[in-house]
Amino acid sequence: MEAFRLLFLVVVVISTSECSETTQPECKDLDTETFRILEDEAFYFVPLTLFDPNNPNVNFTWYKNSSQFEKISSDERDRVHFHGGALFFLNPDSADSGHYTARKISSSGKCYNYHVNINFFSASYRGSEAFTYGPIENSDLNKKIPCPDPVSYTCKTFKGNFTWYKELNLLPGKNEENLWVNDVTKHEGMYTCICTWTHNHKVYNSSASRRLKHKGLHKHDDIQILTPSNKEQVADEGLKIILNCSIYCGVNVKRDCDASWLVNGNPAKKMDISTKMFMVNPSNITISTTILTIDKVSAKHFQDKFMCVGVGFNTYKTASLTLKRRESITPLVIGGVCVLLFCVIAAMLVKWFAIDLTLFFRPFCTLRSRNEDARLYDAYVVYQTQGIDKGTENTLSMFITKSLPSVLEKKCGYRLFLHGRDDIPGEDRLEVVEKCMRQSRRLMVLLTPGSGSGSETTDGDLLPPQTSAIGGFDWQVGLHHALVQREMNVILIQLGDTGPEGYTHLPPGVQHLIRKSAPIRWPECSQGAAAWNSRFWKKVRYLMPATPAKKRALSDII
Repeated sequence: MEAFRLLFLVVVVISTSECSETTQPECKDLDTETFRILEDEAFYFVPLTLFDPNNPNVNFTWYKNSSQFEKISSDERDRVHFHGGALFFLNPDSADSGHYTARKISSSGKCYNYHVNINFFSASYRGSEAFTYGPIENSDLNKKIPCPDPVSYTCKTFKGNFTWYKELNLLPGKNEENLWVNDVTKHEGMYTCICTWTHNHKVYNSSASRRLKHKGLHKHDDIQILTPSNKEQVADEGLKIILNCSIYCGVNVKRDCDASWLVNGNPAKKMDISTKMFMVNPSNITISTTILTIDKVSAKHFQDKFMCVGVGFNTYKTASLTLKRRESITPLVIGGVCVLLFCVIAAMLVKWFAIDLTLFFRPFCTLRSRNEDARLYDAYVVYQTQGIDKGTENTLSMFITKSLPSVLEKKCGYRLFLHGRDDIPGEDRLEVVEKCMRQSRRLMVLLTPGSGSGSETTDGDLLPPQTSAIGGFDWQVGLHHALVQREMNVILIQLGDTGPEGYTHLPPGVQHLIRKSAPIRWPECSQGAAAWNSRFWKKVRYLMPATPAKKRALSDII
């Protein structure tokens, strides 16, 4: 029994001693830092939150991979070791990457763990944005770039030398801890601080980079609503419409610029709106835009009141907008068609009654050229008597002796020159023709059908054949004045039917005039043809001078 008690006492004592040896005090975990280091550079790190400069011999222990508690060597000849609480990486490689823990046990027995993640990368990553210690960005034109920790602390501890680079290019003469850059707008970029330091008679390099940016000046202006610019916007019922609310707030004030839509005083549904903010480079003008989308416009939307609201730093502005139905184009189309029809009808009426309108307004429009025209006759009449049948000869005789003078001379006051009536017997015919032709303002040609086989001819009892034969002197003089000298216009009048031959029996000059202007046909059988206001005489009067020639004594001609 005594032996059993003695054995139990020995076991308890041994167990208690083992527990006392293995039990560690509970440690408090502090913040974790992360560093990215290049393989060809040395890294010196001290957890400043644990380091006490007044007691440098404090108990520090470094471990790698806290789950396995791999203790770091304290031999200064090793590449990775710790000394006095500082962790050294000399000529590291990617295998040295990992999670490291510094454990400090104070004299009072309290335990602290400081964690740091260190990753080593190939030197090819030099200059990469991922290896920067944060940008320097403000509105100052002249900026100070401090060499980042822990490179700055390393250089101070080992009294190393500073060297500065911009975009991996050496900056000569820049060997201070802080680098000053003037006029940042022209010198933005990546700046790298390299410290060259010595440890155990060996030279090492450590570097850290920062990107320098210029942040434009802030300028808060009064809110200006860019859109909507009108109080009404046209919309089509049943279709989609997009409403833009765009405001200007100032320069580089993105945080203090907000645009929104209110519908009848209430915020628009979030599902129907989208907001975007942008700055116009390089001036950095800040514009905020909110888009309100209505997938299908209904009758209710035309009654709603939309309000664009702009909110700035210390200003507030609104603009109202209502939707307006697009006017139907049907009335415009109907109106256009009506105007077109009116114009067509008016053009047709004007064309149909052009002669009547001209004759109506002639007395009110005195032509200036008439006052300068001293010719005595309004028309010189030439006609054909040879090679025509008896009926045609009678028709020609009645037209020349009765119809033509009674209307143009008696009713209208014109003065005509007719051979056999206005010439004096015994005069030189050639001289009279030439002189009277020059004194006439129009050449009136009476066309009759050509002679057919077996047709009768006349001796010209009423109209002497020797004075008016086709192709005679008066025809030649008249065509010369009309076609060559262009001194007088020609009026062609057709008496009777031309027949199958047409005008082929006439001289080429007359045929040319016929092609330019169709002859006026004399409606002999028409009951109203003799009336001065008939269609035939209106056409003849339309081609006659606007104002009849003044009557002069026959002696003035000779």
